[in-house]
Amino acid sequence: MSEPVLSIRGLERNYVTAAGSLNVLKGVDLDIQPGEIVGLIGPSGSGKSSLLHAAGLLEHPDAGRITIQGVDCSSLGERERTRVRLSTIGFVYQFHHLLPEFSALDNVALPRMIAGEDRKAATARAAVLLEGLGLKDRAQHQPAQLSGGEQQRVAVARALANSPRLLLADEPTGNLDPATSTAVFDSLYALARKEGVAALVATHNLALAAHMDRVFALKDGKLEVWTAG
Repeated sequence: MSEPVLSIRGLERNYVTAAGSLNVLKGVDLDIQPGEIVGLIGPSGSGKSSLLHAAGLLEHPDAGRITIQGVDCSSLGERERTRVRLSTIGFVYQFHHLLPEFSALDNVALPRMIAGEDRKAATARAAVLLEGLGLKDRAQHQPAQLSGGEQQRVAVARALANSPRLLLADEPTGNLDPATSTAVFDSLYALARKEGVAALVATHNLALAAHMDRVFALKDGKLEVWTAG
């Protein structure tokens, strides 16, 4: 088996509340291989977002080690953590957060342009991603001219624009109706597979989770293997 894109060991996350300390992650271990789609389920407040934020180097855990592409990120400074996020990790959220004044094509091209690529090359990559998501004819439309499902597919394309090795998705279909949710997930799944990305997808949708390679449930701060049915 190849080296995991994401390796988590002994991850702990605590929050201080009015009622005292809340331990949402209690020694979480997880490996995700290249091209593998892993689901994460659990009720609201179970720690799914905390796990994703720690894996995406957006928050510092209270204990544990996070290794991405063989690099131990636990002791990296903020500059290096930012570099890893920009070069290695793609994020998809429940709300698309597209820039309303830009076209779909420009929204997807922007991350590459920020990374220093010229506009022509960045838009060429964006066009390929949008076509792969069935949005070739919608590339010049602004977000307000797109349906909710189309907007979220643009967000998926944007997350993959810089060819990340790790995709983290937090309820990516949570704001969509069931039929649209399935279409968006199928698009995300197919494109992630094609790009060879390791993906960790938090969702409440058990029907979608059943189609992933592996699924874990967060229960009492620990990961448990979940199987459909």
